[in-house]
Amino acid sequence: VQLQASGGGLAQAGGSMRLSCAFSGSIFRINTVGWYRQFPGSQRELVASVTSGGTINYADVVKGRFTISRDNAENTVYLQMDSLKPEDTAVYYCNLKFLRQNLWGRGTQVTVSS
Repeated sequence: VQLQASGGGLAQAGGSMRLSCAFSGSIFRINTVGWYRQFPGSQRELVASVTSGGTINYADVVKGRFTISRDNAENTVYLQMDSLKPEDTAVYYCNLKFLRQNLWGRGTQVTVSS
């Protein structure tokens, strides 16, 4: 199974950005996909996740600003980030969990300037 993330880059405060993560390979139909982020010197923290059944979970700090969605036909998960803040600056990672697998894509840098 491979996870290929895209998007990221530089945005201004108040702006928007969309991250995408396409996953390929043999994936069990019951799974959870999500986005995590990591600040320098810190552990990765959950930003948002969505199960194959459609249950969505957001970190409190992004509620109302970020939207996670998934396209099961395309095996892709998206993170729409609006009203970006400088404190959203981090490396973002997509994640796929199914059965006992816990898989990560390569991180993508998101930088928000004030």
